[in-house]
Order: sequence, then C-alpha cells, then structure tokens
Amino acid sequence: MLTERQSQILERAKRSGKVTVEDLAADFRVSLQTIRKDLNDLCGARLLARIHGGAILSSSVENVGYDARRAIAADEKAAIGRAVAELIPDRASLFINIGTTTEAVAQALLRKSGLMVITNNINVASLMRPYPEIEIVIAGGVVRRSDGGIVGEAAVDFIRQFKVDFAVIGVSAIDPDGSLLDYDYREVRVAQAIISNARHVILASDSSKFDRSAPVRIGHLSQVSTFVTDRAPPAIQAVCEAHGVQLLETAGGDLTAETEEKQEPVSAVVDFV
Repeated sequence: MLTERQSQILERAKRSGKVTVEDLAADFRVSLQTIRKDLNDLCGARLLARIHGGAILSSSVENVGYDARRAIAADEKAAIGRAVAELIPDRASLFINIGTTTEAVAQALLRKSGLMVITNNINVASLMRPYPEIEIVIAGGVVRRSDGGIVGEAAVDFIRQFKVDFAVIGVSAIDPDGSLLDYDYREVRVAQAIISNARHVILASDSSKFDRSAPVRIGHLSQVSTFVTDRAPPAIQAVCEAHGVQLLETAGGDLTAETEEKQEPVSAVVDFV
C-alpha cells in the first residue's frame, strides 16, 4: 500500500509527467534520502520510472504490476464496483474481464443470487467460487503470469460460445476522443469478443485511466452502453453525450447519472452458438 506522501507524489507525476527529488524534498519538508526511498518504492511497484534527479510516469507500453494497480484509487474502485453491482439484477448472466476495477465489481456482486459469471479473470473466479448462489464459468487459454488473465485464441473462441445479458469490462487507458486502450493485444482480442457477445456493455474505470496511455486499441466508448467512473473529464462527458452512452459518476460518494435512461429488462438465459 502507498503512503499518503507516495500517493501525492504519484498524483504530481500524473499531472506533470515528471517529479524531481529536490522539489519534492522541499515541498514535503523531508530529506532527499526520504524522497529517494519513496521514489524507489514507487519505481519498484512500476508506477514510476527513475531518471537522473527524479522520476517520470511508467512506460506507456508496459502496464503497472497487478498488485500495485490494486492500490491505485482503491476507494474509487470500490465505489465504482458498488455502482455497477446496482445495475445488475439477480439471475442475470454476465462476462467479467481482467482488471482490478472489474475485480472490485465482482466483490460487490457477491451478495447477488442466481448469477452466471463467465470470466477470463482467475482472480474473479477465485473470489466468487465459494458462493453457491453464483455459477462461475472460466475461459480456457494461456494464463498471463503478471495478473492471472486468461488470453489467446482459445479464450476468444470460448467467449464466442455465449450471448449474455451484461459485460463488465475494464481498460488500461482512455483517450480524450473515447478510444479504449490496453497493453496486450491478446487481452484486446478477448475484450472485443466480450463486447460483441453481450446485450449491455458496462465499462468500469476509475479516473486515473484518463491520465494514461497504452498502445493497443480495444474499441471506442460508443460501443459501451453504460460507463461507470468516479469522475469524467468534460471531453469524455461530451463523447458519452454524443453517442448516447449512459454516464454514471460516483465522486463524492453519491451516484449521479448524466442521463435519465432506465435499464431494459434482461433475461437470465444464456444462448450457445
């Protein structure tokens, strides 16, 4: 877990792209050695990368470690998870893909009954397995060691066997134009199959994803039915409005809907193709 000072250092790096040891030591009124240790910890978690005299945000071609990602915006992810769970009724079928925010959604869904959850996320499967009211179906394929994601063509073919009520997806980055991005093209193929085989697609992502970049394009925000985040910047609000995407923001602890659209009734039936 990050200390309060480390969290603030990370936020500064997100705003400016770079932080220096001397400036941080002066602003926080601590020694240079203390700041160097903070930067070493953040770099060890792959949140920052060291440069001479300071650090910059980690590479845009390599994701932050999974455990470290759990610590980023943990409270925001928990609130997003609860908001998404409110959208999903009992006895529904759904996909959940890999990600720390989708894992927070899975945690919030544990109180539901009669769910069928199809996932390529080993962490989600392990979390939900003990609950008898939830049926877990897990994709086959290559297990990615970094985060327990199941990827590859076997996973894509498996996902295509289903047509479900909801898909809950996470992404690694969101561009101001609404592009949804990830680091691993193999995971992107799985995410695209999930989007194509769900009646209602829910994107769950905290606002840190607006400050990041990734090289592989999953799709566009216009392909999403509902976007749940803690706070969306004006550019993203405009994209949602232009494409009729329901935007739900959880900032401040109160869920606010940018649209007044009501959810359509769903069926709990899973169709095999």
